[in-house]
Amino acid sequence: MENFYLILIYLAIGALLRRLPAMPDNAATVLNIYVLYVALPALILKSLPGITLSSNLLIPAITPWILLITMAGIILLLGRTLQWRREEIGALLVIVPLGNTAFLGFPMIDALFGAEAMPYALVYDQLGSFIALATYATIVAAFYSPTMSAPSRRAVILKILTFPSFVALIAALLIRNSTLPPLANTLIDNLSATLVPVVMIAVGYQLSFRFTRSELSPLVGGLTLKLAAMPLLTWVGWTLAGQQGMAVNISVFQAAMPSMISAGAVAIMAGLAPRLVSGVVGLGILISLCTLPLLAWLLQ
Repeated sequence: MENFYLILIYLAIGALLRRLPAMPDNAATVLNIYVLYVALPALILKSLPGITLSSNLLIPAITPWILLITMAGIILLLGRTLQWRREEIGALLVIVPLGNTAFLGFPMIDALFGAEAMPYALVYDQLGSFIALATYATIVAAFYSPTMSAPSRRAVILKILTFPSFVALIAALLIRNSTLPPLANTLIDNLSATLVPVVMIAVGYQLSFRFTRSELSPLVGGLTLKLAAMPLLTWVGWTLAGQQGMAVNISVFQAAMPSMISAGAVAIMAGLAPRLVSGVVGLGILISLCTLPLLAWLLQ
């Protein structure tokens, strides 16, 4: 639970900073730029080279990708039916399928399910959420960015190839079997450790509980899909497939995590409905304080 409390403190710091007259109007933008160009690439360089896979971990490995495809289809359908704006659809495509499966997921699973559950949590995060952040989120953010009017295929590809998280992904693959100097490893570790505090302070700075009537529909839709539909679909799907046990339980629990903080930063920096993104990320964390312990109790 300590990480929950830390996130609440970071959110509170951001909200308090917004009240200071000395804070510039673009403070949140500056914080998000730092995350996108420095902290997030450092996290990718730190985590991606260590990914491994074994046959007994297939359920948590494939679950996030099945959910990603399913959620993308549902969001596109709802967006067309409910007439959400293009930026809102793009924002939800980025932040709904990707959960906070590391910073919140790891300590919650260790505390509620025990150390024996951690390999499943690690695989779900590293082979699902994390790779999707570096690839899928980059592509969607580039395609739906409002700075690109009637994007051409060449423009989309160029934006993807120059997106910081994608560049970091390629660099991480290139150094996968290499040994970096101690100073480089220390630098990467220190920079990646700043991601969560800086992003959550930025989210708290932008967090608003006042939304226009048109924003309520995608807000409620995003929160419902993320916190309720994703874990329910995971449980139903694997139950119908005749699977049960720790691998399924941890996959369901990870699917119920609130939206990934890093994905929110990517969406905001791409100009995808920043107030909606902050609302889904911030409110999702607050609501999950109740939903996650309840779900853990139901699974055990």
